[in-house]
Amino acid sequence: MITGVHAILYAPDADRVRAFVKDELGYEFADAGHGWLIFALPPAELAAHPTDGPPAQELYFMCDDLTATLADLTAKGVEVVDEPHEERWGVITRIRIPGGAEIGLYEPRHPSPILPSSDG
Repeated sequence: MITGVHAILYAPDADRVRAFVKDELGYEFADAGHGWLIFALPPAELAAHPTDGPPAQELYFMCDDLTATLADLTAKGVEVVDEPHEERWGVITRIRIPGGAEIGLYEPRHPSPILPSSDG
């Protein structure tokens, strides 16, 4: 039985990304040795979307108040890549992590099996 998901962020300077996740995002972690931090993530959900292009995967962090979350992150120096904008399923933006990669961040407005404020 599958018991969880292990996501990986590849970056030229993984130490900076680990510090970002630890310090700016504030996730708890276990040290797997030699500075390899494994972070506990909040509950997750998985969706499957159709595409006309090649198969792909995306990573989004979810929050219950995008405005407040962005205020907290920008106060810590995190760069917001896009202005937040409304989609049918929520309010979305992207943030930059060390090394230049971008990760989606959104306030869901869709039913969710994990969010207590949802209709799921």
